[in-house]
Amino acid sequence: MGKMIFKHEMLSEPTFAFVDIETTGGNAQRDRITEIGIRFWRNGVVVGEWQTLLNPEARISGFIERLTGISNAMVASAPRFETIADELERHLDGCIFVAHNARFDYGFIKSEFRRLGRLFSARVLCTVRLSRALYPEAERHNMDALIARHGLPAVERHRAMGDVTAMLAFFEHTLLEQGEDTVGATINRLLQRPSTPSNVPAEMLADLPAGPGVYRFYGDNDVLLYVGKSTNIRQRVASHFSGDHQSSRGIRLSESLRRVEYTETAGELGALLLELKQIKTLSPLFNRRSRAAKSLVSIALHPDNSGYLNAELARTITPDQLGDYFGLFRSKRDALSALRGIASKNDLCGKLLGLEPATPGPCFQRSLGRCKGACEGAEDVTRFNLRMQIAFHNLRLKTWPWPGPVALAEENPENGRTDWLIIWNWIHIETLRSDQHTEADLHDYQPGEDPVTFDLDSYKLLIKALLGKDRNHHRIIELHAITQPAVLMP
Repeated sequence: MGKMIFKHEMLSEPTFAFVDIETTGGNAQRDRITEIGIRFWRNGVVVGEWQTLLNPEARISGFIERLTGISNAMVASAPRFETIADELERHLDGCIFVAHNARFDYGFIKSEFRRLGRLFSARVLCTVRLSRALYPEAERHNMDALIARHGLPAVERHRAMGDVTAMLAFFEHTLLEQGEDTVGATINRLLQRPSTPSNVPAEMLADLPAGPGVYRFYGDNDVLLYVGKSTNIRQRVASHFSGDHQSSRGIRLSESLRRVEYTETAGELGALLLELKQIKTLSPLFNRRSRAAKSLVSIALHPDNSGYLNAELARTITPDQLGDYFGLFRSKRDALSALRGIASKNDLCGKLLGLEPATPGPCFQRSLGRCKGACEGAEDVTRFNLRMQIAFHNLRLKTWPWPGPVALAEENPENGRTDWLIIWNWIHIETLRSDQHTEADLHDYQPGEDPVTFDLDSYKLLIKALLGKDRNHHRIIELHAITQPAVLMP
C-alpha cells in the first residue's frame, strides 16, 4: 500500500502497534513468550518495527517447536523478558495495541509484566473483531481465512513478524476496500466498547439487563459452560472479559463462549437461590465449588443402655425434624473430622463419639488423659450428657419456625417487580413473579407434585435471610398449604 494521508482522526493521529507473539503454550499464567514482533503504523506509513526472540526459561515442547519453528537451541542465548521489559514498554507507550485475537497476545504480555511486579495497559484493537464488524457475512475470521478470502500475500505463519505482516496487510486491505470513514468509525466504536471475546457479537453486552438475575454461558453445540449471578447482569458479564487472564480457566471460558442467556430476578436473594439450583441441576462445565453434594451426612445423639449420649452418623435426615441433628457435611470424612475436633477440644470419649470400636474397657483417649471416663462408667451420666450437649450446641440445625410454607417477598423499587420466593423447611420450592401472579393468589397456594431437593448451600443462605441480621429486609407472608412436596435428600 502506497503512502496515503488520512483525514479521519482515528487513522491520522494515533500510532498503531501491530503485535504478534509466539509462546510455549496457551496458558498465560504457566506458559511464557518465546518471540515478539511489532510493526508500527501511523497515518498510512510504517514508521518502525521491533522484534526479538525470548528465552522463556522453560522447555519448548516438540509440538510447539514443529508449529512455530522456534527451537530450544534458538532461544537458549536469547534475552529474558525482564531484560527487554523497559524497552518494550517504551515502544508500546501511547500506541493502540493491535493483535489478531488480541486477548491472547495482550493477556500474555500483561502476565509477563505482572511477574515482574509491574502493570501494563493499553488501548486494544482486535483484528478478529474488526473483521467481524466489517465483514459480518463471513463465517470465519481466523488469519488463514482472512489471507484466503482477501487474497493477501503468503507469509511465514506462526512466526511473529510473519503474522504481523499478514495482520497489517489485512488492515490496509480494509482501508482500500471499505474506505477510511467506515474503518475509522468501526475502530473508534470497537475501542469504546467493553472487551468481549472475539467469537461473540460485540452487541451482546448491550442486550443484557443492568439489574439482578442469573446468566448462563453456552459453548459449541449449546453446551452449558457456566452459571453466574449478579445484582447487575451486564456489568458482571463484562467483568468476565475485562480481566488480565490470571488463570487458564478464564482463557478457556472466553474462548469457548458462543452465546449468553439470562433470567432476571427482583433481587439478590432470588438470584442466589436460582444460581445454586441451576448449578446443581444443570452441572455446567466451569462451575465447581457449588456442585451438589453426592450425599449429606449429619450427626445424631442417642442415649445408650446406660444413659450416656452417643454420637452416630445420620445419612437419612427428615427436613421437618432438622433440630434433632447436628451439622451437615458433604462426606463421611468431613463428619468424622468434625467429631475428632469436638472430642479433642472437650475431652469427650472417642468410643461414645463413634471414633473407636465399641470394645470392652476404656477408650484410647482415656489412657492419654483426654477422656473423663464415660466409657468405663467413671463419669457421671448427667455431667457427661451436659458436656455433650454444650459441645454440639453450635452444630444443632435449625428447626423450621413456621407451621407451613412462607412467601418471602423480594421487591425491586427500580422497576416495581416483586418476586415471591416460596420457602418450606429451608427448601426453595419455587418463585412466583408479580407479572404472572398477584399477592392474593398466595392465599390459595399449593405446591406442585414434583419432588424438591434439600440443598446445604440453600439452607445456609436461607438461615441468614430469614433468621439473621438481614431478616427485616424482606416481607414474609405465611401460607396455608397443606400438602408438602416430596423431599429428596442428597
